[in-house]
Amino acid sequence: MTGQTHDLACRDAEPARLIFLTHAEVMIDPAVPIPDWGLSERGAARHRGFAGDPALARVTAVYSSAERKAREGAQIHAAALGLVPRIVAPLHENDRSATGFLPGPEFEATADRFFAEPDVSIRGWETARAAQARITAACATIGALDASPGDILIVAHGAVGALLRCHLKGIEITRAEDQPAGGGCWFATDRMLGTAPADWSRI
Repeated sequence: MTGQTHDLACRDAEPARLIFLTHAEVMIDPAVPIPDWGLSERGAARHRGFAGDPALARVTAVYSSAERKAREGAQIHAAALGLVPRIVAPLHENDRSATGFLPGPEFEATADRFFAEPDVSIRGWETARAAQARITAACATIGALDASPGDILIVAHGAVGALLRCHLKGIEITRAEDQPAGGGCWFATDRMLGTAPADWSRI
């Protein structure tokens, strides 16, 4: 067996992964419900730039939440891969509809409490514990039921991504697992959610 053939065989034998990707920058509009915010020009450009990355070479299925920004990111990646994205509603971000848009410092303070008090509904938000159970169940169901042979790409959101990371690492909920500022970050686990992820990578 040549070295090249051996490398290809080893790559093909690698377990299929679940890649969790957060949407990049959005167009913030306080007059528009948060789930209806779309990607900004920079955010869309970052997704287009990542669409040809070798990390996505084995992706055979693309999923997203129903939120516009995630759908737009998923559409970019699915188009580059010749796939059709599928929407799974429970992949949505933590439900913050009780407050809607909050200015930066107020949002950050509320988000800090969301992670620090995971069993408390902070200002009417979905609790972190409930959001973690939801995103974990959604990803586990996709991993178990998707019939495609390769990697799965899920385009979703930062806070629930942090909560999923806590579950995968077997640690208590903490904002220390949140993505870097700006969004557009990813990590991978196996399709059965049995592998602790490496650090977030930016697209």
